[in-house]
Amino acid sequence: MELHILLPFKIFLKISGVRRIVVDTNAGSYGLLPLRLDCVAALVPGILTYETKEGQEHYVAMDEGILTKRDGFVEISVRNAISGANLGKLRDAVESEFVNLDEEERDVRNAVAKLESEFILGIKKLRQS
Repeated sequence: MELHILLPFKIFLKISGVRRIVVDTNAGSYGLLPLRLDCVAALVPGILTYETKEGQEHYVAMDEGILTKRDGFVEISVRNAISGANLGKLRDAVESEFVNLDEEERDVRNAVAKLESEFILGIKKLRQS
C-alpha cells in the first residue's frame, strides 16, 4: 500500500510498500491490509502503527482527522502529527507538543472572545446614538 499523511500546511509522510496499518477511530481500533475493501473513517487522537515491507514497525502520534482507503492508497488528513521509533519518547513528545498547543489555543480563544465582545459593544453604541 501507499500511505500519505497530510497536515494542513504540508505533507508529513509519503511512503510506499506498507504491509499493514493500525489506526484508532471513533468506533475502535482498525487494521488495514492491502486487500481490505475501500473505506472512510473518522480518526481520534492516538498512535498510528504501520509496517513496511521490510518488516519494520513505525509509529506516528496523530491528532483527530480522517482516513480514506481506495485500492492500495491510504490517505490520512490530520491537524498534527509526530513520528518516532520509541513509544516512550513519542509519548513524551506528544504530551509536551499538545500541551503547548492547548495553551496557544486557549490564548487565541481569549483574544477572539475579547474582539467579539468589543465588536458587540461598538454595535450597541452605534444603535444608541
